[in-house]
This record gives sequence, C-alpha cells and structure tokens, in this order.
Amino acid sequence: MTLWTDLGSTPFTVRRVRVGDWSTRVLEAGAGTPLVIMHGTGGHLEAFVRNVPALAERFRVIAYDFPGHGRTTPATRDLEIADYQEHLLGLLDELGLGRVHLSGESLGGWVAAGFAAAHPERVDRMVLNTPGGSMATPEVMDRIRTLSQGAADDPSPERIRARLEWLMADPASVTDELVAVRRAIYAQPGFARSMRHILCLQDPEVRRRNMLTPEILSRIEARTLVIWTSHDPSGPPDAGAEMAGRIPKGEFRLIDGAGHWPQWEQRAEFDRTVREFLAPEGAA
Repeated sequence: MTLWTDLGSTPFTVRRVRVGDWSTRVLEAGAGTPLVIMHGTGGHLEAFVRNVPALAERFRVIAYDFPGHGRTTPATRDLEIADYQEHLLGLLDELGLGRVHLSGESLGGWVAAGFAAAHPERVDRMVLNTPGGSMATPEVMDRIRTLSQGAADDPSPERIRARLEWLMADPASVTDELVAVRRAIYAQPGFARSMRHILCLQDPEVRRRNMLTPEILSRIEARTLVIWTSHDPSGPPDAGAEMAGRIPKGEFRLIDGAGHWPQWEQRAEFDRTVREFLAPEGAA
C-alpha cells in the first residue's frame, strides 16, 4: 500500500487553517478526545499519515505542518520554540479546542513539552517521541543542518533520500513514495530560504536559549510518555529516560528496531503504545 492509501477507509479531511500569518495545512480524522500530532525539523504531516487509521479509532486526530514546514506558509524569519508554541496555541483556538492530548516527534516533542509547561490547562496527556530540546550535540546539529539544507537547496532524489535515511535504523524503510512526497515539498518556491530559518535551532547559541531545562520539565503537569528507540541518531536511550525522570508524571518506553521515526519503522508497536497510554482500557 502507498502512503495516502494506507488511510484505507478512514474518513479524513485536509484543509488550510489561518493562524496569524500562517496558512496552515491540517489533516483531521476520527472523533473523541483531540490528539494533536506534531512532526520534526524539516518534516511534514505525512510522517504520521500511516498512523492515523489506528489512532483515529479512539481520538480526533489533528496532524499539521509547522510554520515554515511542509505546505504551510514558508518562513521569512528565524523560528524559535516560542514561535511554534504561539502557533500551536492559535491553532487550538482556531479549531475551538480546549484541552487536548499532544504527541510530538523530535522538534514536535520539544514544542509539545514547552507548551505543556507554559499552558498546563490545555494539555491532558502527552507523548514525546524521540523529542528534541534536551541535548546540544555539535556533531548531530551539524549533520542535521548539512543534510537538511543540502536537500532543500538541491531536492534531488539522492539528497532527499540521504536526509530520510539518516532518520531510520534500516535505510530500506525509506520508500520511493516518501522520497517523492518530501522532494515535492522541498522543491516549492521559497522552501530553501525557509529551511535556513527553520535550522536556526541547530545554531549553538540559539539552541542554548531554547533548551528544555530541568526547571521547564519540572513544570509539566500532564502525565507524559517519553518514547526513545534503540537506534536514534540524535542520542542514546539514557537521554530519553533522563527526560522522563525530570517530568513529575513522566514514564519511559524503549522501542527496539527503530531510529528517529518509530511511528514509521515500528508502526504497530508505536500505535499500540500511544493508544494504551492515552486511553487505557477501563479508564474513566
């Protein structure tokens, strides 16, 4: 099956929602408690399309493209964590959503954690999936910057595939269709410039002032699951366990056989883990 046909018989909509300056691409499916899903740096909502059917059986799933990412308006200035949090708050308000579950991968987890600390009244439970924001490893930051900007400047199949393969435990997980989807996004007018603004968080000074400090993590009231993997290129499982330990109601789960995208490489286990954590059987 291909990426979008993996949605199968699940009814869904894709539309644009205006949030301040941002014409935001939003996918919605399912009903029930809202579950807002956020992707990583240079990513787009297709990173989670294959997870939507299982999650939409229990939740109203909302996946969207961050400012400057995907098919949302390209960025013309540097975007820091506060900008993404402001956009998320505006999106929730535009959609008429009060208290929601959050699930964020990489940059998405970074944004989600900071948002939950700043707006505890808006977050019920939260899943941080290989989240960023707790480490500033120069080699990793340089690799992200080099691969991402190179792919945006020259969105050839080879450069796009190299960027995606960096995310995976098994390079064969990168399908031709995923390469084609990202290539079309990166080839959009203005996207190479947008990528430069997105990547400001890979600059050591900018990153330092945006980090998820122990004090920020200690203010998170939501019950939180931190998911890490056996082959995450951004850091070892201990980094995820440490983050979970700093969150008052934090829990940790290791998924084997995956890199930075466990939702893609170990889809069934990821979907089951998220469903059971956010809506445990027998919960009131």
